[in-house]
Amino acid sequence: MEQEVMILTGAGQIGTAIARRLGYGKKIVLGDKKLENAEQAAKIMRDAGFDVCPMEMDLSSRESIRKLISKAQEFGPITMLVNAAGVSPSQAPIEAILSVDLYGTAVLLEEVGKVIAPGGTGVTISSQSGHRMPQLTAEEDELLACTPPDELLELPLLQPQNLRDTLHAYQMAKHCNEKRVMAESVKWGERGARINSISPGIIVTPLAVDEFNGPRGDFYKNMFAKSPAGRPGTADEVANVAELLMSDRGAFITGADFLIDGGATASYFYGPLKPAD
Repeated sequence: MEQEVMILTGAGQIGTAIARRLGYGKKIVLGDKKLENAEQAAKIMRDAGFDVCPMEMDLSSRESIRKLISKAQEFGPITMLVNAAGVSPSQAPIEAILSVDLYGTAVLLEEVGKVIAPGGTGVTISSQSGHRMPQLTAEEDELLACTPPDELLELPLLQPQNLRDTLHAYQMAKHCNEKRVMAESVKWGERGARINSISPGIIVTPLAVDEFNGPRGDFYKNMFAKSPAGRPGTADEVANVAELLMSDRGAFITGADFLIDGGATASYFYGPLKPAD
C-alpha cells in the first residue's frame, strides 16, 4: 500500500524534531552523510512509533540526491521535504561549505521540485548567518537565485579569492539558500506545492554544546546573552515554525524565510551586539 512520503536530509536534532512533529502516518526516508547517524536517528524514531527508512546520502552529489528521491518514490508520493543537512564554518573548509550548503541545497530543491506531489510542502534550514553579511546587488542576488545549480560554483562572487574565510562562505551559502527558495517556490507553485526556509540562530544541539566548549565558545555565549531572548533556542522551537509553514495554516506562505534567533540579528544591527566601527 502506498504511503505519503517525507524526505528528511540530515539526522540532527532540528531535522528530527520537525519530522516527529509532522511525519506521523508517513514513510520517512532519512538521508545522512554518515549511515550510522541515519540508522541511530531512525531507531530512536521507530521506537517512538514512526516509520523510517535510513539511507546514506551525500548532499553535495546530484547522483546521491537522485538515489534518495528514487528510494522515496518506491513507497509513494513525496509530499514533504525537510532539508536539515549541512556543515558549519568550524566543521569544513570553504570548498566543502559551498559544495554542501550552497550547491547541494540548490540541487535538492530542484530535484524534489520536479516530483513533489500537489499540495506538498517543504522547508530548508538556513541560518541567521545569511542575514548578517553585507547586502549584495540585485544582480548578484538574481544570479544566486536563478543560476542553474551545476553552474553556481563558477560564479565570480563564489570564488575562493572573494571569500574571506569559512564564516564568509557559510554566510554566502545561507544567503543563497534564501534566494534559491524564493526562485524555486515559483516552480514548486506550478505543481501546487510550497517551499520555505527557516533561519535559526543558536540552537542547543550536541554540535552547539561542542561549540560552546570550544575556542569560539565565548563568542556564541556572548551572542545569545546579549540577544533580546537572552538564551539559545531549542530544536522544538524551530519545529514550531516548521509545523506552521508545512500545515494548512501556512497555506498562503511560500518563498519566504523565517528568522528565529531570539533577536540576535536585531541586536547585531541595532543593539549591544553591533560591531564597533
